[in-house]
Amino acid sequence: MTDIFSYGKITPEIISELEHKIGAHNVSADAEKLESYSHDEVPANSYEREYRAALLVFPESTEHVSEIMKTASRERIPVTPRGAGTGLSGGALPVHGGIVMSFEKMNRILEIDEANLTVTTEPGVVTAEISRAAAARGLLYAGDPCSGDASFIGGNIAENAGGNKVIKYGATGAQVLALECVLADGSVTRFGGKRRKDVTGLDFVHLLCGSEGVLAVVTKAVLKLMPMPRFAVDLLAAFPDAKTAIDFVPQIIKEGGLIPASIEFIDKKALQVVARYLSTEVPAGDAGAALIIQLEDNEQDAIERQYEEIGKLSQKHGASEVYVADTRSTKERVWQARKNVPEAVASAYKRYTKEDLVVPTANVPQLLELLNGTAEADGLEAIVYGHAGDGNMHCTIISPDCADWHERLHKAQVEIYEKLLKMGGTLSGEHGIGYKRRGYMKYFIDEAQLELIKRVKLAFDPQNILNPGKIVDWGDR
Repeated sequence: MTDIFSYGKITPEIISELEHKIGAHNVSADAEKLESYSHDEVPANSYEREYRAALLVFPESTEHVSEIMKTASRERIPVTPRGAGTGLSGGALPVHGGIVMSFEKMNRILEIDEANLTVTTEPGVVTAEISRAAAARGLLYAGDPCSGDASFIGGNIAENAGGNKVIKYGATGAQVLALECVLADGSVTRFGGKRRKDVTGLDFVHLLCGSEGVLAVVTKAVLKLMPMPRFAVDLLAAFPDAKTAIDFVPQIIKEGGLIPASIEFIDKKALQVVARYLSTEVPAGDAGAALIIQLEDNEQDAIERQYEEIGKLSQKHGASEVYVADTRSTKERVWQARKNVPEAVASAYKRYTKEDLVVPTANVPQLLELLNGTAEADGLEAIVYGHAGDGNMHCTIISPDCADWHERLHKAQVEIYEKLLKMGGTLSGEHGIGYKRRGYMKYFIDEAQLELIKRVKLAFDPQNILNPGKIVDWGDR
């Protein structure tokens, strides 16, 4: 095999060519901009060195993306696609320099097709804007990551973002019907369509969802819509401890006979750190743990019966208090703690690793014991929150600010991963592998499958120029 990490350099001639193709205002080699666009939300101190792109481009159309990729392919320049930079895996890190391609100017909702219940959008649209545009037509876009007010839909697709409503509606990939993509050589192709059934050829649409930009560059997406439920209520149940809260989750379905839109978990430390960050009291802020349970229905009487039943059940199973939020202001108040935990943690601590672990839902109590037990045994701290309804827990493992903090966190990660695998868990539920987690893939994916991933990558991108260095370790460190 030829050296798949032998790349060309950005020259003045290449810059001039790209300026001619997409406009000088869409090309930048400014050092300050390059630094700003050469990372995501993973702290720089997580890596052994700094990574920096040599050039930044802002395509405004599919044609622009195609022209950029044609130049990059001819000159063998690595290209790192970038959304809003809210990722938590180092997916937007230009590991091999080259070009960072930002999609902030491809930010149009192109069509809402009420007859076919679809929305067609460019990749740089903020996810919440899609939800609002659909809601204005009485429709629902069900993809709802907690970062939805900031993240781009293209990034959601790249990571197959899950979010709050997976238990009822599925992750982002379940909402995607079709994708327009630019391949590594600049070719433009389209996968899928507005059809709800399609077995003509291979299912490339869902191969690309979660592929982290290593196979192709998404330039348009057709997403499912559905009728907006007429009524929605959020319940915030306060529990004395995390175990009692988590043990109650399956009872919502088993005893209550309901599948909520969301079941979110927040532990005591998360509640405390977000209250400090927001400088305000948060609902259930004194609890040992809390659950947010979101219910939806088209009948007001029905949803009232549902939340009364869940309220009674939660108190039967140990909840000390249940808050009901049925107005916009009360709902925002209930959700502010959950949605601000990541920023609160990043603000309060310097030395940490954010984990995105997922297990079969019945094993969530065991996962919590593992996380807290490992952290305590290693002299670390764990803050846990996440999607209790689908088994995806976000855990921040925090180290004291000491010289060997990297080593201490790595040791805890390995201990957790080895036990996680035995309980049927895996490395990431929605944040992706990127650069941050690729070295740990060997704990969860056997060698045959790792090689298969590489072969699929090179089938799409023979020169390895699309977001190289992500998902699997090619020995390129």
